[in-house]
Amino acid sequence: MNTIKKLFFIISLTVVATYATGQNRVWTIEKANNWSKTNGWLRGANFQPSTAINQLEMFQAETFDTLTIDKELGIAEGLGMNCMRVFIHHVAWETDKEGFKKRLKKYLEISQKHHIGTMLVFFDDCWNKTYNPGKQPEPKPGVHNSGWLRDPGDLIFSDSTLINRLEAYVKDVLTTFKNDNRVLIWDLYNEPGNNGLGNKSLPLLKKVFEWGRTVNPSQPLTSGIWAGWLHDLNKFQLENSDVISYHNYEYIDEHQKQIDSLRNHFHLPMICSEYMARNKGSLFQTIMPLLKRENVGAINWGFVAGKTNTIYAWDMPIPSGKEPVLWFHDLLRKDGTPFSEDEIKTIKKLTGKIK
Repeated sequence: MNTIKKLFFIISLTVVATYATGQNRVWTIEKANNWSKTNGWLRGANFQPSTAINQLEMFQAETFDTLTIDKELGIAEGLGMNCMRVFIHHVAWETDKEGFKKRLKKYLEISQKHHIGTMLVFFDDCWNKTYNPGKQPEPKPGVHNSGWLRDPGDLIFSDSTLINRLEAYVKDVLTTFKNDNRVLIWDLYNEPGNNGLGNKSLPLLKKVFEWGRTVNPSQPLTSGIWAGWLHDLNKFQLENSDVISYHNYEYIDEHQKQIDSLRNHFHLPMICSEYMARNKGSLFQTIMPLLKRENVGAINWGFVAGKTNTIYAWDMPIPSGKEPVLWFHDLLRKDGTPFSEDEIKTIKKLTGKIK
């Protein structure tokens, strides 16, 4: 059974009764839908400035690049984007709490100038399991996300004191920005269970939702489902999210099936917080119109090609560093020229920037 079918099976047979009651949510269906009406159709990208290889390089004092952030968010504004998904990391906070929050406020100030809201992401199970503050590594030629960091990574299994520091981090950031309307939504945990962790990520997933409910921000809490075989994680994410978020890099037919399946069991706003992988058939020209038609938030992976190397596919490195003929993610080169003019026209038509 493929991933999407497994997910449908889980939704249909395991937890539909719970979904219908929404018994674990603080937000009511009415509140969630009012939030959606207020914010309209969300569209944008997972944003990392082209000069930063990972979350630490983006937000550490020495490499916090406001000029590039301003320039690239200005381009996003010109495309009609209104929401960027942005990852943060507890080490940036832990090493410089007040400085980190000041820089995050500055990022939000720049994004607000460009009429762009923010979806902030706390934890992440993707890519490198270890990390250190300070200077970050240079990209490995032709390797997708060679310097991206998990948070908290494997340290959660060896350092018994880390959970207390993570709690302080989450609660501090949430409390600081809990009524900041520049933050549209909190994405508490990206792809829990990735890298073979499976249910080992469930305790932290439960904790971060618990911490979020304790702070009770004015914005909704979510964590996106992404893999159908992670039964327990999917169940918890869907039961406890105020709005539904998910990842889908599949062709349009499978993507439509996932939207239909989720909508059949929910009456909540939905956001696709990751899509667009060209060699898998997940394209702006097909998926973005679908998401607009279905009023599902559309946040693709990648914006300006840079140090993350996400023009290269997950499992197809090009050690020479030669640019692939078909980019995997990302829209633009550093000089602002697009990978595809047709993609840019599609985006602008859907956002109302051109007729």
